[in-house]
Amino acid sequence: MDDKHMRIGEVAARTELSLRTIRHYEESGLVAPSARSQGGFRLYTEADVARLMVIRRMKPLGFTLDQMRELLDATDRLDAGTGLEAVEREALMGRVRAYEQAATEQVDKLRVQLARAEEFAATLRSRLEQGAPGTSAETP
Repeated sequence: MDDKHMRIGEVAARTELSLRTIRHYEESGLVAPSARSQGGFRLYTEADVARLMVIRRMKPLGFTLDQMRELLDATDRLDAGTGLEAVEREALMGRVRAYEQAATEQVDKLRVQLARAEEFAATLRSRLEQGAPGTSAETP
């Protein structure tokens, strides 16, 4: 194994994904190991890790496996860059733009949820402080 390739365990540690999750993404066609060792171990490159990071970032935003596949296909084709006509390139950019907009909308929704959760936690902290032993606050 050369320095350019990593085994699945190292990729799992770097991406904070489980081995099972990485294998699931492989079975789903979202990522494929770039090579296999003589012993049959999956070998991944930095590009494979970057791809898994895109998937990892999309998951908490509620994107489906099909949506992940569609975005990755669009970015793969844009990155390849060769043989793309202007119309096709613009269509691919439009797809990526739509995903960026959807991600931004999800992030905004998550910010609202986080703010509500923080307010709730603060309410509980305040309640605990009011009811702490040795204070004169009455409990309802």
